[in-house]
Amino acid sequence: MPGKIKVLLVDDHAVVRAGFKLLLSTSANIEVIAEATRGEQAIHLYSQLHPDIVVMDLSMPGIGGLETIRRLRQRDEQARVLVFSVHDQQVFVHRALHAGAQGYISKNSAPHILTEAIEKLLQGDIYVESGLSGESVLDSGEYDCRQLVDNLSAREFDIFRLLAMGLTTRRIAEELCLGYKTVANYATQIKKKLRASSVAELTRIAISLEILQR
Repeated sequence: MPGKIKVLLVDDHAVVRAGFKLLLSTSANIEVIAEATRGEQAIHLYSQLHPDIVVMDLSMPGIGGLETIRRLRQRDEQARVLVFSVHDQQVFVHRALHAGAQGYISKNSAPHILTEAIEKLLQGDIYVESGLSGESVLDSGEYDCRQLVDNLSAREFDIFRLLAMGLTTRRIAEELCLGYKTVANYATQIKKKLRASSVAELTRIAISLEILQR
């Protein structure tokens, strides 16, 4: 009889991890073998334990979810990553899959979706929750913005989103465990890439692409 599917669970909220672990424990075929609170720890545990599937959030302190996916896939091209995120906008799905994830579901999905997605990824399939993969209708201006945002690196995208949310440079530095000057330099570069002269313009772009809600 084949062994259980070994899962590494990555989320910086202990209560959320506990809920996911309880949910997965209802499946006789799945076992959570380790938990991580941030990307750096997830990469270390992956190298040690070689789980079958990594189930992870995108919004975490440190290097963040997108960069974690990229590094995991860089170390092991066979790594299977399922994103389980509160973000259900298409831009997040697109960036996660582009970084190397094979699956994406939202935290608002029905309980059985998580176990179904894990099993699909183990079989080598791509799994995106129904309703998350369709393309929204964009006018030419919004389409241009999407192209510009797609050109941001994983780190730049994380900082862009936090700037658009109204966080200060100092707060972002604390959130991502980066130096103040490093974040300030990123902010300048992001504005240049997105052709924005202010944080208000970054917020407008984020809202137009549904990265932020109105």
